[in-house]
Amino acid sequence: YLYYDWAGDGHSLITFDQLSHWGQCPAWTDFHPASFSGVELSEKPCAYFTTGKTKASTLSLSVLVTIEMLNALNALSEDASLLQMPPWCNPWLLLAMFISFALHFVILYVPVLASIFSIVPLTVNDWMLVMAFSVPVIFVDEALKCVGRMRNAKELEVRRASMSEAAGMTKKTQ
Repeated sequence: YLYYDWAGDGHSLITFDQLSHWGQCPAWTDFHPASFSGVELSEKPCAYFTTGKTKASTLSLSVLVTIEMLNALNALSEDASLLQMPPWCNPWLLLAMFISFALHFVILYVPVLASIFSIVPLTVNDWMLVMAFSVPVIFVDEALKCVGRMRNAKELEVRRASMSEAAGMTKKTQ
């Protein structure tokens, strides 16, 4: 919620200084955030930093859950790409991911549980935002795997060359 309205829910944007000094909010005379997502802030503008953070907390939690599930997919193989070793190679992992997401959806969309966990339901726009911040973990890990494969191939080439040299030297001495 810093500088840019990623969620598109109409909340007021704040500066880094306001965010880092939110405890001083009662002394601010010029802070008048707009009400958003059913959070009325006209009477208590400083509630923006407590009650108003529920959406941000929910988005953060959802990004973390999604990133961890995508990391589980990346962990199918240390070196092989997801294109070489597709997710359906491990149906138990897919089942575990499904159950994890199902439980996350339950706490998001069952009002009693959402209240207990102090989170709010996410819209389709919110889920697009979650995916935009989560999916890059797949590309980053795929790039790291590619670099690892190239380094391993180069290292193997060096070992083979040194073994060939050693084998050639052994033949000469015999």
